[in-house]
Amino acid sequence: MTTYKGINGFAVQSVATDPSPLDEGQVWYNNATYAFKLASVTTAGTWASGGNINTARSSGGGSGTQTASLIFGGEAPGSNSNVTESYNGTSWTTVPATMNTSRRQLGGVGTQTAALGFGGDTSQGSTGQTASSESYNGTSWTNTPNMNTARQGVAPAQNGTQTAALGFGGALPPGGNSTSSASESWNGSSWTSTPSLNTSRRYMLGAGTNTAAIGAGGNTPPDAAVATVELWNGSSWTTGTSMSNVRTQGTGFGTQTSAIACAAFPSPVRALTEFWNGTSWTAQGTLNTARYEAAGGAGTSSDGIIAGGNSGTYSTATEEFTGPGAPVTKTITTS
Repeated sequence: MTTYKGINGFAVQSVATDPSPLDEGQVWYNNATYAFKLASVTTAGTWASGGNINTARSSGGGSGTQTASLIFGGEAPGSNSNVTESYNGTSWTTVPATMNTSRRQLGGVGTQTAALGFGGDTSQGSTGQTASSESYNGTSWTNTPNMNTARQGVAPAQNGTQTAALGFGGALPPGGNSTSSASESWNGSSWTSTPSLNTSRRYMLGAGTNTAAIGAGGNTPPDAAVATVELWNGSSWTTGTSMSNVRTQGTGFGTQTSAIACAAFPSPVRALTEFWNGTSWTAQGTLNTARYEAAGGAGTSSDGIIAGGNSGTYSTATEEFTGPGAPVTKTITTS
């Protein structure tokens, strides 16, 4: 009779605790629970609730990872915010450092201790589009050279860094009613205009880096959400496969070939998540709190995080995304 050892050249390992890290396809026997187990990977993503942020707000900037992230700025009840909070994977802590310019609908990239915030709106009446840029060193915020184009609703290549960032699209002054196709790259010292988007729009979601980015969705005047996708290769923007749903004021994270789109407007897509594999979009889990303009968006397509947003009221909710492709343990049964 064919045996596992005969096929693989080794016997099933017997252990008291499940091994870590896991390799897909790994089989073992847990002698504490008397069960054979298998290492698999998730085929669909899921959202789980994390610790609430301390200041309810929408349209803030974000940076970092799922277990070490930062949220800054945004729109709080009655005013724009300059508050900064850090997340340790369990809870948020308000840090003493506040941004020099209170603003909403800004771009954010970097890590928890080396972040960059840029653009945005300094007035809740959509009359304060700004080009200002600030960097955070884990202790304080410092003004850096301005962007070339003042705008709110600017999309960041979310996995950019404090010294290598990309911002594109947005809403222009006066009033934020017209859209921008402008794209700019940051090298740690200055912003440089790069070739423009093919479709001018505001409130896009972005992912990737300053040399390999994806911009998706957004809004074209007078108020039309779109599903349009564009890809940046460091030299030019090209049109990619459109999302399954039109969405604006959404959040993105991941890379140019493995990205997540979530937390967007209009109402039908506020809770819906889509996964981009570099070629096409597929549905991937549903948010527990339907919303748009969620802050954060830090992480990868298999372990991201979003916080805050607008769900009819300013939200404090944090959610953490797992999968697809994340390792999971399954118990082998005879049924």
